[in-house]
Amino acid sequence: MIVILERHPSSTQIADVCRMLADSGLDASAWQEPACTVIGGIGTIEAGARDALTEQLEHLSYVDCVRQIDKPYRMVSREWKNETSLVTVRDGLAFGGKELVLIAGPCSVESHGQLLRTAREVKKHGAQMLRGGAFKPRTSPHFFQGLGLEGLQYLHEVSLETGLPVVTEVMDAQDLDMFETTADMFQIGSRNMQNYSLLKAVGKRRKPVLLKRGMSATVDELLQAAEYVMSGGNAAVVLCERGIRTFETATRNTLDLNAIPLLKRLTHLPVIVDPSHGTGLSELVIPMSLAAIAAGADGLIVEVHEEPQKALSDGRQSITPSEFSLLVERADAVACAVGRRLPCS
Repeated sequence: MIVILERHPSSTQIADVCRMLADSGLDASAWQEPACTVIGGIGTIEAGARDALTEQLEHLSYVDCVRQIDKPYRMVSREWKNETSLVTVRDGLAFGGKELVLIAGPCSVESHGQLLRTAREVKKHGAQMLRGGAFKPRTSPHFFQGLGLEGLQYLHEVSLETGLPVVTEVMDAQDLDMFETTADMFQIGSRNMQNYSLLKAVGKRRKPVLLKRGMSATVDELLQAAEYVMSGGNAAVVLCERGIRTFETATRNTLDLNAIPLLKRLTHLPVIVDPSHGTGLSELVIPMSLAAIAAGADGLIVEVHEEPQKALSDGRQSITPSEFSLLVERADAVACAVGRRLPCS
């Protein structure tokens, strides 16, 4: 249930509405939007009690209207919050504003030197965040699984040396404590989008979450996964379109650019795109990055490796630092054309 109040209600009026919602068994929270004050109530009440509560609220002089949300995802929906949310990672760095966020780095942390050199290069060309996997979920158990704790330590050290905040994938709720001091943002990968115990666990934290779409997940399922995180109390969620599995075999996945404007219409959460996993081919990363920005993406997460042919994981889809520089140069023009800007422009 959403209660829209007049633009500047008193604190007493806000408290009264919250109390009425709470008395009906709903968890209430209030926030200010540019044109009004909004109070949301989450929970389940019988239809008769809901109708009675709606009537009581609508009789209050300072209540403009009461809306019911019939979607399975409520807090994530545009009905819950009409303005695009700003998800802040550090001061001056937020997803969802006019400025796009560029995340770049290797698929896997392979060594301290490799990570540091790559981080310096991508920062020089405009990246604001560093990505890198310390723990890698791989289809085959015989493939490189990451450096684990050693990789986390390298991420921490390189972040301190370069000033770049870190986003890295967490695969198990039991590991969150050791990621807490290393990662500035938790990444939930495609394989774990419906790992509900993990979603609930990051929902209890206050660190931003990058939630990737499952390789076979619908948009509706992605939004319901985000609802798990938000219902735990963590509203700092960024969605990531990273391609879905289709009948097409020419590319690793099919990057679903339709999902970007669709998600922007359905949810207030920021949406970024991963063209590396979305295509699996390095030569497609730049054109699909440009297309993603044109479609309304709030940022990109790109795999960059100094020597892709020697990468221990996903070298075929990784671009070089010089190619990343070219991507940023071309993306600047597209961003300007759609009323956005890059951090380096």
